[in-house]
Amino acid sequence: MDSINREQTEENYKDLFGEEAAHKIQELVNKAGSCLFCTNIRTGKAFATRPMSVQKLDDNGNLWFLSPEDSNKNDELQTDPNVQVLFQGSSYSDFLSLYGVATISKDKQKIKELWQPILKTWFTDGVDDARITVIRVKPVDGYYWDTKHNMAVGLIKRAVGALVGKTMDDSIEGKIKVSAS
Repeated sequence: MDSINREQTEENYKDLFGEEAAHKIQELVNKAGSCLFCTNIRTGKAFATRPMSVQKLDDNGNLWFLSPEDSNKNDELQTDPNVQVLFQGSSYSDFLSLYGVATISKDKQKIKELWQPILKTWFTDGVDDARITVIRVKPVDGYYWDTKHNMAVGLIKRAVGALVGKTMDDSIEGKIKVSAS
């Protein structure tokens, strides 16, 4: 572990699995609301990224998005379905990185389930716009950075630590593994 972790007097690393991982994903995705959706994530190459809003996070940890079928994103997913989605819920905590596999469908029932009136901005024919596709991202792996208590406690601990010259960070981080189906 690096030096900040060696100086930490409290446990600041915890891997999460199964239900606990799904709960943390739900918590952090809800705080962020939107994400950076990354495609073409090949090593050594620039990846493509764009902001997107999660329309739904289901009980299995799957992330659901709506996207135009003629978008660059959909073209990229046809070539390589591997994606990285990055969330930031606040300036000091609530960070989440999920790696997963995306699938695209034109499931009309799912489109209706995910539809919100604001989406007419992008899909001008409304819920029946022929260009709408559903993207499901099934998380395979992830990592989170958060606070153990809340932002106020974290701020107080950092301030006291700065005053006394001691690491008193309230952060917690770790791998996330959830079985999504």
